[in-house]
Amino acid sequence: MTQHDELCKIDQLFSYLGENTPKQAAAFSELMNAIETTGKVPATTKEAVALGIAITSQCKGCIAFHTKKALDCGLSPEEILEVAWVAVLMGGGPALVHLSHVKEALEEFSHG
Repeated sequence: MTQHDELCKIDQLFSYLGENTPKQAAAFSELMNAIETTGKVPATTKEAVALGIAITSQCKGCIAFHTKKALDCGLSPEEILEVAWVAVLMGGGPALVHLSHVKEALEEFSHG
């Protein structure tokens, strides 16, 4: 499965949840929007934190999602890999193995 496929699965899940649990899905979307768009912490830092958590949580879909968002908000592949190594420092061997998903996402989503 490609990292793009992982993103499609997330989109399908959010559509399903929006149809079947609209109140909860809307509340989550509102929370996500509030966290992403407000505050003193830059978007690049927020995405770096989210990606590190995704790696230590071993969440393939989250890794794809946050690697793409990190690239889209301006983090370079080198910065993303540095963040990934911080996650390995905290998450050990299992986090290291999940860097394969970061690698794949960088290969699929890098802008040049």
